[in-house]
Amino acid sequence: MNNKSFDRDYRQFAPQDTQVADSGLVRVEDDRTGMSEQSLKRAIVDNLHYGQGKDNYFATPYDYYMAIARSMRDRLIKRRIQTARTHIQEDSKIVYYLSAEFLMGRYTGNSLINLGIYERVRKVLRESGLELDDLLEKEHEPGLGNGGLGRLAACYLDSLATLEIPAVGYGIRYEFGIFEQEIRNGWQAEKPDKWLSFGNAWEVSLPEYRTEVKFGGHTESYTDNNGRYQTNWIPEHTVFGIPYDTPIPGYGVNTVNILRLWKAESSNEFDLDAFNAGDYLGAVASKMFSENISKVLYPNDDTVQGKQLRLEQQYFFVSCSLQDIIRRHLYHYKKLDDLHEKSAIQLNDTHPSIGIAELMRLLIDVHQMDWEQAWHITQNCFAYTNHTLLPEALERWSVNLFGRLLPRHLEIIYEINFRFLSEVRKRYPGDNQRIARLSLIEGEGDHKKVRMANLACVGSRKINGVAALHTKLLQQDVLRDFYELTPEKFINKTNGVTPRRWLLLGNPRLSNLITEKIGEAWITNLDELRKLEQFADDPQFRQTWREIKQANKQDLAEYIKRKNNIQVDTNSLFDVQVKRLHEYKRQLLNVLHIITLYNRIKRNPNEDILPRTFIFGGKAAPGYFIAKLIIKLINSVAAVVNDDPSLGGRLKVAFLSNYNVSMSQQIYAAAELSEQISTAGKEASGTGNMKFALNGALTIGTLDGANVEIREEVGAENFFLCGLTTPEVYELKAKGYNPQEYYQSNPQLQEVIKLIACGHFSDGDSQLFQPLLDSLLYNDKYMLFADYQSYIDTQDRVSQAYRQEDNWTRMSILNTARMGKFSSDRAISEYCKEIWHVEPVPVELKEYSPEDMNLQISKVHW
Repeated sequence: MNNKSFDRDYRQFAPQDTQVADSGLVRVEDDRTGMSEQSLKRAIVDNLHYGQGKDNYFATPYDYYMAIARSMRDRLIKRRIQTARTHIQEDSKIVYYLSAEFLMGRYTGNSLINLGIYERVRKVLRESGLELDDLLEKEHEPGLGNGGLGRLAACYLDSLATLEIPAVGYGIRYEFGIFEQEIRNGWQAEKPDKWLSFGNAWEVSLPEYRTEVKFGGHTESYTDNNGRYQTNWIPEHTVFGIPYDTPIPGYGVNTVNILRLWKAESSNEFDLDAFNAGDYLGAVASKMFSENISKVLYPNDDTVQGKQLRLEQQYFFVSCSLQDIIRRHLYHYKKLDDLHEKSAIQLNDTHPSIGIAELMRLLIDVHQMDWEQAWHITQNCFAYTNHTLLPEALERWSVNLFGRLLPRHLEIIYEINFRFLSEVRKRYPGDNQRIARLSLIEGEGDHKKVRMANLACVGSRKINGVAALHTKLLQQDVLRDFYELTPEKFINKTNGVTPRRWLLLGNPRLSNLITEKIGEAWITNLDELRKLEQFADDPQFRQTWREIKQANKQDLAEYIKRKNNIQVDTNSLFDVQVKRLHEYKRQLLNVLHIITLYNRIKRNPNEDILPRTFIFGGKAAPGYFIAKLIIKLINSVAAVVNDDPSLGGRLKVAFLSNYNVSMSQQIYAAAELSEQISTAGKEASGTGNMKFALNGALTIGTLDGANVEIREEVGAENFFLCGLTTPEVYELKAKGYNPQEYYQSNPQLQEVIKLIACGHFSDGDSQLFQPLLDSLLYNDKYMLFADYQSYIDTQDRVSQAYRQEDNWTRMSILNTARMGKFSSDRAISEYCKEIWHVEPVPVELKEYSPEDMNLQISKVHW
């Protein structure tokens, strides 16, 4: 495969690396920073020897991968040091992006792309009989996120660096990420994600920047010698947070920002007295308590202990991050009065919203600031991104749990609430219901809860949704009272995805074709893809486009054969739904369509049914029974459909286990139909819909989330619309939605449900899927029955359209060509201008000079 577009003239990044200077004298490159083939080869060999302790006689493929990764990290570290120095010298305002999830994907390939040396490294390795793509597969992907939230954070870090915006991502270094998913007898089984088993070539540990985090205990109040009211928090436990930095390079620039993840360690690793007394468990009890905090991503919170651990995790990483931000600021500015002028702190959903109370604690308790000044700084530091319309996702913590774990923060939240509601009462005198809705505290007595979304709204300068429809629904419904109170705070920022990973790296065949036709500018300016429209009616271009899609489908088909032992027809329509398993995303509606087609063929084997390969992927939360039962149904239907010879191979179903970023790159490149069928008004935005369309897949979808804007951009004629609109969903629910009415009036739907109910897909067990059927027949919370016929009819239109090969290809080209709006570069540019008020800071790599060899203790801790 020819990937010339991956490779750029390295001299624009490192002027000191040119082999021949103007004087004509030959220079020898530094093997830790050089970009020539010779330097890269020496660097890989040196890292193999001195990093892995191997030579080519003993080295395994993993050793070679580690040598490559370390060699690339060296080159990024040089740029990172210069980036940090530049940001200090330029007195730059910094963006701090706080997120409980960062689903970064594999680092090495993406770093090679952004450094512009992917092909050069491939060539160096190939000369030694090694294949870069095979070695990159040895990287264990860090599963530090659950889905779209974490992947969006990763895309935004890529764009921040590419746009040369000073930024730091803050999160948790989970020892075990999102679980590894296996499918056993059709059921999801979870295994620990041991992503750190063999180490991590990319991170740098910085224990000297550790922070101390308190938990539990009680507070004591007193008046100091100056007559000032003070509060002292006496904790029950303290935990250390140890930072680990990963360099995040921009594309085509020298800027390298960082992702700083925190690991929890005990402040008292080992109790020797307890050990000597024979209490061996007690000797390490503090260590176990502390390390549990960063042990696993999203522990099951069905128990009180699980809820407490979730809150501990959120407070831990937020406290570490805010202390770190303050430390960095004080080293440079010596005082905190202008913290809000030099720091923009973005809350990625409600998980980090405890940061508002924590910053207030740090300012008033630790740094002795008065309340009014501290509140002014806090409100102007923070901005809040809401990512959900689901009430259960707007976190609310029991006041009892909150007070037991964070007693000082509960006091601060009560004070914030008192002052806030005093202002509300002035604005809306006598409107007690509104006051109750706006309050940071919900309920009375023992049932009180802290509303974290309300805290985020009160303590932030800006509040944004992540798609036009989502923001509108926040204003009209979920956060309506806050919108009416402070409409100037609300702003929309439609999500975006980085074209570097999701097209340039993930779909090199298509990337090369695009670059061949319109040049490389699209990589950093996705609006350039519009130039592809001129080729949409070019027969030769269409043919090449189809050949690329077919080659990508062949790659995916081979993967399915290898992993699932299912032989799929590469000439069939690849119909794909890959995303987190949740009822509102309606994978179940997709299954009903598969069974509908199955019934049609069984009823009339000669019916002209378009061959389709249905591809699913996604994980269900371990405690989410119904979602796991949907996975079981998908696999049960697959077992019947795939082995029924009477279908003539026209239907195939594959559930790809352990769906992750690396797998998704291959799936997006091969997909032809993108299933985006969530109940209207439930999906905040979605980013998978953008990645599919960017890679030329056509969308079948509801008018939900960013689907609305995608349809506007690509054209209604290039989008397969189905289902109720959001107003229709609200109206139907207001009238009293009865799924039985839809069921009784639709014989085709009855046939599908009865086939599941009789045990046809469960070896005669008529009870296995009864919970799913009961939820549909007697509740149908996400209105599958209401949308069933529209969805089926639209799928029939899809089949008709797919048979018209030339027009389908034209629609595919136009989908890619019109995706410029959905670049994360555009989204981050809008955040910078309208929320954070930050400017790009170009970084220039300096040539080596003897002064750089001065050995001295730095006074700058950055």
